[in-house]
Amino acid sequence: MTGSRSDDSVLAVVYDKGAASPGEIGVGLSDLGRLAFLVPDTSHVARLRGVLEHLGQVVPLTGEARADNALLRRIAPTALLTYSELMLRTTASLAAAAGLPFHSVDTARILTDKVRQRRLLHEAGVDDVRTHPLSAPEQWPQAREAVGLPAVIKPAHGAASRNTHAVTDDAQARALLPEVFAAVDRKHAGSGPPLIVEEMLQGRPSLPYGDYASVESLCTPDGVTHLALSGKLPLLTPFRESGRFWPTHLPTEEQHTVLALVSRALKALGVTYGLTHTELKLTPTGPRIIEVNGRLGGHVNGLARTACGTDLVRLAALVALGEPVDPPVLRPDRVHFQHHGLAPTEPCVLEAVHGAEQLRQLPGIDGYRTFTRSGEQLPGGVLTHEMDVVWGTGTSHEAMTETLDRALAVLSYDFRFASGVRRISAAALRDSGLTGTSLIGEPVQ
Repeated sequence: MTGSRSDDSVLAVVYDKGAASPGEIGVGLSDLGRLAFLVPDTSHVARLRGVLEHLGQVVPLTGEARADNALLRRIAPTALLTYSELMLRTTASLAAAAGLPFHSVDTARILTDKVRQRRLLHEAGVDDVRTHPLSAPEQWPQAREAVGLPAVIKPAHGAASRNTHAVTDDAQARALLPEVFAAVDRKHAGSGPPLIVEEMLQGRPSLPYGDYASVESLCTPDGVTHLALSGKLPLLTPFRESGRFWPTHLPTEEQHTVLALVSRALKALGVTYGLTHTELKLTPTGPRIIEVNGRLGGHVNGLARTACGTDLVRLAALVALGEPVDPPVLRPDRVHFQHHGLAPTEPCVLEAVHGAEQLRQLPGIDGYRTFTRSGEQLPGGVLTHEMDVVWGTGTSHEAMTETLDRALAVLSYDFRFASGVRRISAAALRDSGLTGTSLIGEPVQ
């Protein structure tokens, strides 16, 4: 990658919680031009406003198209981009008004609307996952007839498995649906159905690895370049992502099949710009599309930097600036992994973390970072709530698994539940999530 600072360049980043932190944006973009953060009024932005102001100009968005377009004209950015799923539609609208390259307004809507995305993939013959939109709980019988059981109920708009549930019978669905409809984020839902029901894709037996994969792709008018195919650590129930690794463990022939499917999906959805993150289920009959996202994958930039010395946050900015880029090859010689400790599905308070320094000293462990402070309330539920991350390397996939098992054995958490404080090892927390069994742990006085 190339690029250097221009005093005349202004990079406008439409910022909210997403795949790149303010620190990553500052490291990757600060020498490419002056930074301007266009921000909505959210608690995440409020918490990080001081950091954003240290990195560049902060411009509050009003949420009204005409006023926000006027704000953008005053900033006169050279390039416009976002790393946030929540801000894809806003960024597309601003880019269209300013004549700057980004996803078209229609493409951004497709990439953030699972109902429409599934329909287009089906019409193009790319994938045939059975789906049905859901606008009210009373429509469940029609959805069940169209999709069958078991099924997945999830928001038509959103990320991080928020309000995503597996259902195996009608009684479970009827009990669950009022709660999901009440919890769905309608701010980002638009005018379409807020939920979608999909057939549950059954993965093939894959342990100790996950039964799914993801692909990072660079899309330009010249075509699509697939940058990396990520192997995954196993999902925790119901659909919570616990980590990833490079290079993938999949055989070469299967890798080609996966990448060809992603190419067809991107073409069917009309994606011609920027970085994309596509998730796929590895089934006994071959890969199936889970969803296509129109932005960088979460935590992928950290993996790219540690494994390959490549900054994907910067790559996205260079594309937005219209600079020629030489797509990097993201396949390291050793196996690099990230593992996230996920909060319990039962509401609780994190009281303490034990073993972090011992973990950092283990062979093969390169770092550990916590995202959750002692005393912080953890909401519970099916949302993928990441408490921390441990990363490292191995000479093989088997060595990676052994290193991770040792690491999780020395790390533990004290959680305050309604029944009292219990100490639970990171290994037990992971294993309970794999099996869907209850956490036990040791009482802490």
